[in-house]
Amino acid sequence: MKQVLKTAWMGKMKFDAVVNGHHLMMDAVPEVGGEDAGPRPKELMIASLSGCTGMDVISILNKMRQEVESFNITVEAELTEEHPKHYYKLHLIYEFKGNNLDLEKLKKAVDLSQDKYCGVSAVYKKTMELTYEIKII
Repeated sequence: MKQVLKTAWMGKMKFDAVVNGHHLMMDAVPEVGGEDAGPRPKELMIASLSGCTGMDVISILNKMRQEVESFNITVEAELTEEHPKHYYKLHLIYEFKGNNLDLEKLKKAVDLSQDKYCGVSAVYKKTMELTYEIKII
């Protein structure tokens, strides 16, 4: 299956990508010629990962009848010092709050996302270390 995504330069360091019919503005900080009008591309990589796995996990937990009241994912990312600067290690912290949450079911949902369903995780695991932990608040 082929997908096509178009991105247009909007001047200076600003780019507008149309993703699923939604405009996503990316920009750089003023120190490098941008206007800080949007997120940086590398940080969007992290957001893509947390969104992908988050959607998987919450969908799986709903099927497991887990009563999740709140769910957050924190990603700790380590970046190389040399150019091209890239992430070499990502650590996800899955934080759940809810009634009678079963840690084994939470772990199963996260494992299914990481090992079977999340396409972003699958790609990232090929190029960097990807670890996670689960916390029940």
